[in-house]
Amino acid sequence: MKILDLEPGDPRLETELLPVLRELRPHLTPALFHDIYTTGHPQGLRFSAAYAEDGRCVGAAGWRIIATTSSVRKLYVDDLVTSEQARSGGVGNAMIAHLEEHANAAGCYELDLDSGTHRTGAHRFYLRERLDIVAFHFAKQLKQLKPLKPVEPLDG
Repeated sequence: MKILDLEPGDPRLETELLPVLRELRPHLTPALFHDIYTTGHPQGLRFSAAYAEDGRCVGAAGWRIIATTSSVRKLYVDDLVTSEQARSGGVGNAMIAHLEEHANAAGCYELDLDSGTHRTGAHRFYLRERLDIVAFHFAKQLKQLKPLKPVEPLDG
């Protein structure tokens, strides 16, 4: 297995990574995904793709390194998914290891992710990977999903 970090503009983002990512995020269209990465990349958003020996993309991770008051510096995983036909084959384990390497190289104190309460299979995987349940995550939907408008950077 080979894991690659894909930069904005890489055609593999849409043709190879996005179909796998859509197994977790079915609302993503190519246009919306492009808008999100265009806006998110300056904010630290990155994508990694796992490839099987036959060249198929079988895993996707969206992640960023952020500074927070609670953990100082962490690698936050926005998305982590293994394609359905490749599950239980070590892809998730390899992706977590890849993300841990990025976190350690960046001086992070933790690797952090949220997982929907209904994703019990994913929770079993995370616990096997030695991730702990450390918080409740609360959210309030404010608007319906639609294409993003670029966010202006804060002056600072």
